[in-house]
Amino acid sequence: MGQIEQGLERALRTRPIPSSTEARLRFLLARNRGSTRKVATMLGVSQRTVQRWVTKKPGARRPPGPLQVRAIEEAVLARWQPRVRARRRAQAEADGFVFHTRARFGFVAPAGSSDDPRVRWITQDLPGEVARELFAARDAGAGEQQQTVILARALGHAYFREWGRRAHGLHVAFSDVEFADFSIG
Repeated sequence: MGQIEQGLERALRTRPIPSSTEARLRFLLARNRGSTRKVATMLGVSQRTVQRWVTKKPGARRPPGPLQVRAIEEAVLARWQPRVRARRRAQAEADGFVFHTRARFGFVAPAGSSDDPRVRWITQDLPGEVARELFAARDAGAGEQQQTVILARALGHAYFREWGRRAHGLHVAFSDVEFADFSIG
């Protein structure tokens, strides 16, 4: 998961996901009304394995392995705050969002301008159309590169060309993203 994808995920949540594997397992069990069978099916392991992970008996407890820990994390991420995520996504698509980033920006510009790429801190309001395009690309399985292209185009128009008032013909290259955060609402 890249920086942009992580930033989108953080923006859609209002509370952090449980941090420990035990807390994540408790969440999955609570979500499935205590059914270790449903949690086991969801994670692709046996029911007995889930029972060993959550037992209170000191000698019988077995921690999940690294692959299972990742599967537990992905299952929790997919099920964490679904209504809040839908509401915040709709809000971003309607009203836009504020994009905060530190990344390398370069330009393809007319002769005489400084087109050397350099690292910049940028905070910019972006419209709902950009949010719709980003979420549509993410839903279609687009990778970090395609999301970077969408944001480069939007930042080029909003930040560098000031919504079309200057620097016509300037094409922005956006790379080496150190962080990407989104503020919704």
